[in-house]
Amino acid sequence: MIYFVDDDDSIRELIIYTLNSQGIEAEGFAKPSEFWKAMEERIPTLILLDIMLPEEDGISILKKIRSKSLWKKIPVIMLTAKGSEFDTVLGLDSGADDYVPKPFRMMELLSRIRAHLRRNDEVVEENKVLKLGILSVDSQKHIVKVGEDEIVLTLKEFDLLHFLLENKGIVLTRAQILDRIWGYEFDGESRTVDVHIRTLRQKLKDAGKYIETVRGVGYKLEERIDDK
Repeated sequence: MIYFVDDDDSIRELIIYTLNSQGIEAEGFAKPSEFWKAMEERIPTLILLDIMLPEEDGISILKKIRSKSLWKKIPVIMLTAKGSEFDTVLGLDSGADDYVPKPFRMMELLSRIRAHLRRNDEVVEENKVLKLGILSVDSQKHIVKVGEDEIVLTLKEFDLLHFLLENKGIVLTRAQILDRIWGYEFDGESRTVDVHIRTLRQKLKDAGKYIETVRGVGYKLEERIDDK
């Protein structure tokens, strides 16, 4: 079940109709109060969330979702008419897994939704802890530590870090990252990857320097010689 919160009736009805026609169960809500009532009755597998809403804005809703243990791992895709980098970073920092600026292409939205649903169904390899310098990632428990400090990441940030760590020392292109983490082909739009890398570096604190930018290519995770 997918929940979609948007007060624009035409957009909400179109997306719900499209999802249902593709065999994906979905329900739409014009008001946050209706959404919260549904959340108490049934937990969805994914949430589509607009930012500009009556009663309560989407960022506030997202923060509440991430604050509850029962809901915090539900993938959330933000749909918004706001396209500035500030709004994008704000949404990602608040715990969004992805964002799609309006107007958007319906097939791209479907592709992203399916990618999130697939990844949500995957079983993380058990008992595997990846390490690099002061950084450690527990795949099973979804725990990231820098030294003794536990770092809180969104699902997308965790998946991105895990992918980089699995391939430490190897340069990964933006196309490879998009395909692996978001599940759709690279189409020239690199901001999604770049913004996630930027926020990931900030959250990892001293270990953020392990993420290196390879100009014109992509990114790699590698411990620096002077840190060993």
